Amino acid sequence: MKPMHSPGRMTVLAALLAALSARVFAAPGGVVISQVYGGGGNAGATYKNDFIELLNTGDTAITLTNWSVQYASATGTAWQVTKLPASVTLAAGQYYLVHEALGGGGSVALTPDASGTIPMSATAGKVALVNTTTALAGSKPVDNVVDLVGFGTTASYYEGSGPTAAPSNTLAVLRKNNGCLDSNDNSSDFVTGAASPRNTGSDRVSCSGAALPQPIVLACPGSVGVDVGAGTTAPLQASDADSLVNSAVISKGAVAGISLTGFTAATFDHRMATANLVVDASLPAGTYPVEITFANDASQSASCTVNVAVNGIVKIPQIQGSGLTSPYVNTVQSTTGVITKKLGSGFYIQDPQGDGDPNTSDAIFVFGASTAAKEGDLVRVTGTVTEFTPSGAKRSYTELKDVSAVSVLSSGNTIQPVNIDLPAELSHYEGMLVRFANPLTVNGNSYLGDRGELVLANGRRETPTNRYRAGTVEANALIAANAQNMVVLDDGIFTVPAHIPYLAADKTVRAGDTVTDLVGVLDFGAIGGGGGWYKLQPTATPVFSRTNAREDAPTVAAGNVRVASANVLNFFTTFTDGTDAWGHTGQGCTIGSSAPSKSNCRGADNITEFNRQRDKIVDELKAMNADAVGLMEIQNNGDVTVGYLVDALNQAIGAPTPTYAYVAKPAATGTDAIRVAMIYKPAVLEPVGGALSDGDAVNNRPPMAQTFKVKANGAKFSLIVNHLKSKGGCGGAGAGDTDSGDGQGCWNATRIRQAQRLFNYFIPTVVAAAGDPDVLAVGDFNSYGHEDPIAFLTDNGMVNELERFVRPNGTPYSYVFDGQSGYLDHALASSALDPQVAGVSEWHNNADEPDAIDYNLGDTADDPYVNNPFRASDHDPVVVSLNLAPAFVDVTGSVKIVPGALGYNRVTGKFTGSVAFTNTSGAPLSGPLQYVPQGLPAGVTLDNKSGDFNGAPYVTLPGSGLAAGATVTVSLTFTNPAKTNITFTSKLYAGTF
Repeated sequence: MKPMHSPGRMTVLAALLAALSARVFAAPGGVVISQVYGGGGNAGATYKNDFIELLNTGDTAITLTNWSVQYASATGTAWQVTKLPASVTLAAGQYYLVHEALGGGGSVALTPDASGTIPMSATAGKVALVNTTTALAGSKPVDNVVDLVGFGTTASYYEGSGPTAAPSNTLAVLRKNNGCLDSNDNSSDFVTGAASPRNTGSDRVSCSGAALPQPIVLACPGSVGVDVGAGTTAPLQASDADSLVNSAVISKGAVAGISLTGFTAATFDHRMATANLVVDASLPAGTYPVEITFANDASQSASCTVNVAVNGIVKIPQIQGSGLTSPYVNTVQSTTGVITKKLGSGFYIQDPQGDGDPNTSDAIFVFGASTAAKEGDLVRVTGTVTEFTPSGAKRSYTELKDVSAVSVLSSGNTIQPVNIDLPAELSHYEGMLVRFANPLTVNGNSYLGDRGELVLANGRRETPTNRYRAGTVEANALIAANAQNMVVLDDGIFTVPAHIPYLAADKTVRAGDTVTDLVGVLDFGAIGGGGGWYKLQPTATPVFSRTNAREDAPTVAAGNVRVASANVLNFFTTFTDGTDAWGHTGQGCTIGSSAPSKSNCRGADNITEFNRQRDKIVDELKAMNADAVGLMEIQNNGDVTVGYLVDALNQAIGAPTPTYAYVAKPAATGTDAIRVAMIYKPAVLEPVGGALSDGDAVNNRPPMAQTFKVKANGAKFSLIVNHLKSKGGCGGAGAGDTDSGDGQGCWNATRIRQAQRLFNYFIPTVVAAAGDPDVLAVGDFNSYGHEDPIAFLTDNGMVNELERFVRPNGTPYSYVFDGQSGYLDHALASSALDPQVAGVSEWHNNADEPDAIDYNLGDTADDPYVNNPFRASDHDPVVVSLNLAPAFVDVTGSVKIVPGALGYNRVTGKFTGSVAFTNTSGAPLSGPLQYVPQGLPAGVTLDNKSGDFNGAPYVTLPGSGLAAGATVTVSLTFTNPAKTNITFTSKLYAGTF
């Protein structure tokens, strides 16, 4: 590929023609720009960095000496430069990746061949491949430009007839035919598509169709360790699929005492060439990097570097050091220790004496080495000291790897476990045999089934923002304390366990249960949920105590109405396999205005899982026995799914008359696949008006409200069910909604706006419609007890009933995440309702239970499912006992009631009479007073009734009350077509029905 140079002189016509013609830079068969992506780290992006990708489209290797890639804005004249390494050789069909500026978003890091820091536009700009490292000048440079891509419709410079189409935060511009098409016209050579970065390690492509020359493949040890005076030999190998490897030399680092011997050339394609790297016993202690270069009969070569380390004995505590990383990292060392435990990936050794320093570990893990030595053998090990960091972990673990020698020095040795207590800096004990003599509490069991892990701590760890406002000194102190109060109990198996460990006879081990005298080796590695932490691999079987017993039903103080809130964890009657609860096929779920699709469905995958899920939820609701229940995470398909649940619940209860009914859906149920819903007992509560909801754009799952009247005493209250924006998934989050790291997670600003909308608009609307100020807001607020949305509501007068009733007796929690407990599920009362709240409790039937015992099939080797209310969801229900002030009271015992005789009016055909009431209580009776003649015969009606109460007519007495000793009389007129004997029982109530 040749650059185009500026002509020295040209005629006016020639200049005009040149200006109108396409500029041609890349000649066929050279290096081209094959992909450009400027959306790295932007909203919605997958990749964290911008990048520029190159491709050698030819059939032979090309060396790029002192080349660069350069960038200018769409119409800019200033070019930013990323220099390529001094001499880059690209094999035929090989890609080369240059990553540029890092953005704040994205989740996938690139594996580049070269790095720069140029911030590129996601939509339009100019990228040049240049055969110098000097910055280009002007908006349309020509000299030294090997290839050029003007991307996006506003680019002022490009090859051919126009620039590429516009890319975006998620789309790159890609040269067609895997990067091979080069007609020198950006508009036709490129298409937009999902960013797909390729580097020198990616599969190569033949742009001409000719077979690509295959590279030399090397097999060299990364390091060779040997003790002083021992000497050793390391085998080296090389092969080539289409050529013969015919030579090997030490190309760098040759020293006396290190030699290459016994080279045997390959005699056929695919055959192995071999050689030995010999380290003589006379070589003094030190580290010697040695480069060996193999070549073939096709003029190709490949090199590997072997780090030869000659060592004396270094004790394990010296290797470990007192810091978080080893002072000997990346060196080859020899050490001795007793094998305390063997695992599939290696074994642990511990210095039998130690150094007496509590800040240095006396043990180390030997990774990737197999040995016939047994636990209790004192061994000598030579290997490379390394720091292992699991993906996402915030610290590393010192190990020995690339082990070259393991020799047994003696057998039958014992190591006494070191007693430690949490909280502790566990790095001081990594790899050691330890004993946790004091009880440890199970804090997390989410990954018991698929990883055999339990999170343990000294007591129950509370989510910091469950107790303190985010960012406060107290919250930060609790974050720090929790960080040192955790160890993960593993099962010594690094695959899905064949049998779920640690379950008791009742098929569970609950958060809050305890284990005492736990002994094992302190490992470090990847843990469930991501990242890494210290893991105890037990050497004696742990024995758990059920210190957090199950409750068969929630216990709450007595009142006259029981209200509950229950997250039913994606209860869908349409399943992810496209079937539904009635056996139909080809079904789907909707999100917003999308067409129904099974991919939108959540929860059960099939009818078998659904039946198991339904039964647990029904068991839970039946045991709670609440008069009204707010539900979260139920399928948003009108009243179909909530109606199915009510039918199943009534069938399980088995009463002749259905116990529960559902509140008909309000006008707005949101754009999510799930909604909130409400069920109630018609024998106890009577809905007043229809349900209300707030379909404002801030609420993708609108809150739902219903006002109820208590049939027994006429009291009214309004129940509002809420499900605020989730904490997870920051993709697309704007200002205030990204995870700030203060413990409140993603979308906090949105949840604050939802709380403000609830308090400033929806609650006043509900109160006005009800004509009553008693409001109870329940549901999954996705905010822990002292986070910003809850603080807004309580700062403005709502009362946090969990803090009032539960906190004085222990930590309130309804959700366990990351080995910490807190409550996302709330009961917030208006100031008018608060004095009428008799008690609140959380029923811990869900959050403390392992995921492994839920309704799902096939995610664990065992199936410990039991048809009971435990692990019906991942959230615990909240139960609220209300002692609502009556709207009326029975004052029959305070009066003398004297019915008069009934007479018959032949003209009107009516029966008439009167009833006299005398206040005999000695105190005035406050009105209004309501007279109820109960038990009238069938067909008899009271013509002058004021209304009906519990199936009987009533008449409101005149006046505002009845003074002590006073008498009042009311007239009664009955229609009695059958002229039956009119009998009834008299009742007098004070208040309003």
